[in-house]
Amino acid sequence: MFIIKNFIYTSVGLTIFAITVIVHSSQLTTTHYTIETDKLQNPVRLLLLADLHSKRYGEDQQALLSKIHSLNPDVILMSGDIIDDKFSLFPIDAALGLFDGLADYPVFYVLGNHEIASNNITRIKSVSRQHGVIVLDGQHKTIEVNGQRINIAGTDDPLIGRRHFETQLYSAFDGIDNSLFTIFLNHRPERFSQVSHFEFDLMLAGHAHGGHWRIPFLNRGFVAPGQGILPNYTSGPYEKGAQTLIVSRGLSSASVPIPRLFNPFEVVVIDVVPK
Repeated sequence: MFIIKNFIYTSVGLTIFAITVIVHSSQLTTTHYTIETDKLQNPVRLLLLADLHSKRYGEDQQALLSKIHSLNPDVILMSGDIIDDKFSLFPIDAALGLFDGLADYPVFYVLGNHEIASNNITRIKSVSRQHGVIVLDGQHKTIEVNGQRINIAGTDDPLIGRRHFETQLYSAFDGIDNSLFTIFLNHRPERFSQVSHFEFDLMLAGHAHGGHWRIPFLNRGFVAPGQGILPNYTSGPYEKGAQTLIVSRGLSSASVPIPRLFNPFEVVVIDVVPK
């Protein structure tokens, strides 16, 4: 009888713990980072969104938009998979509602592997631009923020094809003013080393979904697409020389049926401040 009671108590305890972890991992959190640079005289607040996969955060994305507005960003950057490739399951209008709610901000967007895999690349780019979003697919834009100029460059996901991806990379940085703080927007964090010879200060990515399951105490993800088991780039800042990579854990698990663990969805805020 004692053994049976212990088994029941242990089972109930483990069940409660598992439910708590899963519920926590399904919540929307905010993660803050600060980067210093000698290329700015005034602070700039960036907000990174990734891997929404057409998920809905309330009617017209009001829950997500409310959080974004409360953070007072200067620029919003979307590093791919905002729109899912499974249009019948995850309609595109979920993402368009987000775009419309961000009309007061400069919003930059690059396509991830799911947008590329949809075979609706032209439509996605066209509709996104109609809703006020700047889609980067091999260009850079120089914008003024808080009285100073910054560069934002971006490319499609490498799934577009090796030749197209490399052409976009060189085109995005062609003629860029390296004296300005430069952001490179791309979906895949594992390309950080490959592209680090281009002169950018900050690369922003997603794709890894935080490693899906995060390993407590080790602060590592378990598995990520394109990186396999115990991936190197899943969440947070990584540095290579003077360059920094920040990876978002994303806003959705897409169609993955397995719950995330110790890995809540996130909006990433990056304060770039003068050194």
